[in-house]
Amino acid sequence: MTMIQTSGSLNPRSDPASPWWHVDISPVLATIGLGIIGLFGIYSATRGRDDENYITTFVERQTIFLVIGLVLVVGIVFFDYRWLLRLAPLAFFATIALLTLVLFAGVEVNGATSWFEFGGFRAQPSEFAKIGLIVTIAALLSRNRYGTLPLSSLITIIVVACVPIGLVVLQPDIGTAMVMLTITAAMLMVGRAEAHHLMFLVLVAALAVGLLMNSTLLQDYQRARLESFLDPAANSVAAYNQEQAQIAIGNGGITGTGFGKGTQTKSGLVPEQQTDFIFTVIGEEFGFVGGSVVLGCFALLLWRLYRMARLAGDAFGSYLITGVFAMFAFQMFQSIGMTMGIMPVTGIPLPFVSSGGSSVIASYIGVGIALSVHMRRFTAGIDDEVGQLG
Repeated sequence: MTMIQTSGSLNPRSDPASPWWHVDISPVLATIGLGIIGLFGIYSATRGRDDENYITTFVERQTIFLVIGLVLVVGIVFFDYRWLLRLAPLAFFATIALLTLVLFAGVEVNGATSWFEFGGFRAQPSEFAKIGLIVTIAALLSRNRYGTLPLSSLITIIVVACVPIGLVVLQPDIGTAMVMLTITAAMLMVGRAEAHHLMFLVLVAALAVGLLMNSTLLQDYQRARLESFLDPAANSVAAYNQEQAQIAIGNGGITGTGFGKGTQTKSGLVPEQQTDFIFTVIGEEFGFVGGSVVLGCFALLLWRLYRMARLAGDAFGSYLITGVFAMFAFQMFQSIGMTMGIMPVTGIPLPFVSSGGSSVIASYIGVGIALSVHMRRFTAGIDDEVGQLG
């Protein structure tokens, strides 16, 4: 292979053969900060339980998942992301297989059949389906050579995306389906789908939501959550949970009540605080300052992902990072927004913060893929096709 040299000397920071010169650790540092804050929040959310082993299990497991996620990031950056073009069909069919299997062999938790159970551990395939969807759509979009996205390509992508999204709705897991819809929409926008096509898709999606609200797929509590968001008087029980979450955040003030001293947290008035409502623990016990630190970490993560997408050496890499960006941005906005009453209550975890192994590991896989793209931005034009890599 011929080395590329400019101005008579080799600059390692622009040397295509040296991707390790282009590692950006700031997104990883942001996720570590979020993970540490999450551990404090999980401890506070579970310390009021009677069984001390139950508390220890939550914190210890989350720590293990965070370490596994970081190890995966290190492993993934060794992997040239362009091989994902070849693996995209496998990723898609593996996603469909897992989402189908969980409907028949999964365990039901809170009314949704979304989990596989192995001993004392559970795995949620829909979390990894988000990564599979990102890889699949990125591969399809990268085939476009016509400027704006042709209608035929748009239809293909919509049909492909509807399969895993539909399987997730059948579980039913409306929160994850919303994330996957957002990922699809964001990637289509960046993939230069025409505006009137996107507007039509928005109308179709709105119609689908209306039909879903009146179908038998939703559990009663899921329907109550949506109805209480639109009209708090429609379901006082569902609205009560969100009101308690807002009270918890309000209790925190500027600096918070102190670690382990949140009255709403200790009393257990806010449901699922270690997962869906983890931000209420942070808001109550660490106040505006703690919440700002969380938002600051997410801002750093999203800014670096945005920059990576802009600097990517090829369209495929840019689409991959766009999908990861959309996944994190929507989950952050939805998870925090529902605790403040500006979004409906859904079962969406706060990335890297909420308790849950599948969410943490899938999120770190997304970070690893983004770093792999960024590290190889100077080599993307050298081996234009994955087939030339071997």
